[in-house]
Amino acid sequence: MASRPKDPQTLIGDNDRDRATHLLQDAYAKGQLTHQQLEQCLGQVLSATTRGQLDAAVAGLPARSPKDRSTITTVSGLILRRGRWRVPAELVVATPLARVYLDLSRAVLEHPELDLELQVGVGRVRIVVPREATVDLEDVETGLKGLAYRPGRSSRSGGPHIRVHGTVGMRKLTVRHALLR
Repeated sequence: MASRPKDPQTLIGDNDRDRATHLLQDAYAKGQLTHQQLEQCLGQVLSATTRGQLDAAVAGLPARSPKDRSTITTVSGLILRRGRWRVPAELVVATPLARVYLDLSRAVLEHPELDLELQVGVGRVRIVVPREATVDLEDVETGLKGLAYRPGRSSRSGGPHIRVHGTVGMRKLTVRHALLR
């Protein structure tokens, strides 16, 4: 199940600009951009008002390496990740029948932004995010039971940004912030 393409005319907000800024800063820190290129791209990001303008500002960044992407899959049962585990920049969780429990509160998030794609058929999905994380659930489709999420009190721009997208079919998707860190 591929995610829907984004409309280039969609207006963007501060969270979108923050994510793009983090991508540019990360590329600069890795030596993939010169100082002049960073300044130019940051200027484009800060003046962008639509998705298309923002995408154009970060279009020249190198693609992420395969080690920055991982897939967790099973047919049925339980997908369980908790404690200290490595989380790449892009994580796909795919299952037609299993329940999913992802606790990211003590996980090692290797990038300031996590792109979490869900491809879940029947199973319930529960995700615990760090207290300081911001969460984007705009592109996730839920079926019969819907979505439960209440933004955390301590969510701020200094924490990781977690973008959840994809499909959760028959059961509920619950996302909550960790109680303690």
